[in-house]
Amino acid sequence: MKIAILTSSRADYGILLPLLKELKKDTFFSFHLIAFGTHLSERYGRTIDIIYKDGFDVKYSFDSAPELDLPSSISNSMANTMISLSKIWEIENYDLIIAIGDRYEMFSACASSIPFNIRIAHIHGGETTLGAFDDCFRNSITQMASLHFTAADSYKERVIQLKNSPENVFNVGALSIDNLIELQLLTIDEFKNIYNIDLSKPTILITFQPETVNFKKNIEYVSILISALDELKTYQLIITMPNADTKGNLIREKLTDFIKNNDNAYKIENFGTLGYLSCMKHCQMMLGNTSSGFIEASFFPKYVINIGDRQLGRIVTPNIMNVKIEKKQILNAILNYKFFKNERNYSIYGDGSTSKKIISILKNDN
Repeated sequence: MKIAILTSSRADYGILLPLLKELKKDTFFSFHLIAFGTHLSERYGRTIDIIYKDGFDVKYSFDSAPELDLPSSISNSMANTMISLSKIWEIENYDLIIAIGDRYEMFSACASSIPFNIRIAHIHGGETTLGAFDDCFRNSITQMASLHFTAADSYKERVIQLKNSPENVFNVGALSIDNLIELQLLTIDEFKNIYNIDLSKPTILITFQPETVNFKKNIEYVSILISALDELKTYQLIITMPNADTKGNLIREKLTDFIKNNDNAYKIENFGTLGYLSCMKHCQMMLGNTSSGFIEASFFPKYVINIGDRQLGRIVTPNIMNVKIEKKQILNAILNYKFFKNERNYSIYGDGSTSKKIISILKNDN
């Protein structure tokens, strides 16, 4: 089976990693990695180098990251992605395209393949994020796809509703759980040697992405977040930079200025999968609005303060506290950490065999 695997960012590549490893070991499959989006962008850490470091070849690559964080820039990026991918579909003869998630880059890549009648397998369909326009892209990819690999039963049911059929819809769990089980995460000492950050200190891992549905309020939102962070002098603040979304550059600039003026804050452009999950394991809590606060954090479990509406609609496990983007609510949620009991994981996202399940289904489908 000849497969094209799409990766547009550091985030989706990290999730795909266990599947890529399994596919590489199986001679039944021949796959081409196609890297685009922010992978080649220096601004976003040129994460294509991580793919090479992990031992994978990239058959095709192009930079389609938006130049600015304006709506027109996002639209232009989508158009460029479609044009570039259509040239690849024209010369290759793939049996299947594997697409993951809900971003505009992934939607554009999948949409460009439709005139070529290439089958699509979609990972992470059926989920809901009401504070971002990802829902329309995710559900559109679901409609374009003929194979569906969801992360939980409720997401499987939503895909069935969208497709009006249970055919080829499988709950296989989340690939991120495979990563957490298979990877040997860094110890506190190993992490310090690599990143010069001591996770034995009380640490908050912070990832804040734009709310693209309500993007005009992002300047207000990031200002409120920073005003709360400014009160946290007893914590070490590890702040990862946002994705290429509407007003993402504005958030990036505000957070960078804050970090420059606070000795307890660290800017991280790209940890990579191992570094990010290791940091998650050893930090006291997570703060922000990232999907990893819902899926990966439930594995440990890790106390998560999810702020705002970007992830509204996702399954909320008991380790997650949802709060509005208000300074007082954020600080109160941080104080409530002392009542959190790390007793067991709340993962409903599978047992770490997701990649093997996907491969088995692909072979049977063939």
